[in-house]
Amino acid sequence: MKLIEQHIRVTAALIVREMSTRYGSKPGGYLWAVFDPVAHVAMMTLIFQAFARMPALGLSFPLFFASGYLPFTFYQRMSSFMAGTMKANKALLSYPVVSPFDAIVSRFILQLMTDALVSVLILFLIVELGGVSQHMNLAGMVEAAGAAAVLGLGIGTVNIVMFARFSLYDKIFGIINRPLFLISGVFFLPENMPGPIRDFVLYNPLAHIIMWFRGAIYPEYRADGLDRGYVLDIALACVFLGLALLMVSAREIREERP
Repeated sequence: MKLIEQHIRVTAALIVREMSTRYGSKPGGYLWAVFDPVAHVAMMTLIFQAFARMPALGLSFPLFFASGYLPFTFYQRMSSFMAGTMKANKALLSYPVVSPFDAIVSRFILQLMTDALVSVLILFLIVELGGVSQHMNLAGMVEAAGAAAVLGLGIGTVNIVMFARFSLYDKIFGIINRPLFLISGVFFLPENMPGPIRDFVLYNPLAHIIMWFRGAIYPEYRADGLDRGYVLDIALACVFLGLALLMVSAREIREERP
């Protein structure tokens, strides 16, 4: 019991430290973490409207883009933030009371809270300013966003070890990860693609997460091909793999010189 209480206190302290380090030293602080995605959705909405008369779903361009962009950022920001956990906390990890697990949990909670706040704000602005009145399934949105965050946690934890042990992996992962924004269904509906392309896109768990999220926002969206079990299997497998790699390599990562 005392060990659990110790981990809770350490994790809470790390969350406060991460907030101060990440947002306290920057102009605008925490507000920039909110303004950046809001501005991104607004910019992409203008681009969408310039090239298409109607969005692929519904009548609102901002809502359609946000329904793809928000779940993707739950994965993207989480995986990126988690990958830097050990480097950001290297000095603290020299203390026996602070474990790599505490650092990972604190970063996961902070990033999840930030992305949830940003998503609520963006959707609120779209509904209020855009006059959107459709019913949304909040539980479904939370489930999809949670799955994206867990996938980001898993990939990010794997990358902690891979970045530390293989110098070229950072560049290789960047090449693989960069096109995901374009091929995950943020801008389109996978089921509207030709057969071979659709099948290829659906190998990507992020495409399923976006379909899952959109299905909760648009009651009329059927999301043909959505496989929630596939997403959860991959996300949990990545988490377990990441934790296993971290346990095996924890000592080397702690002692690694920057």
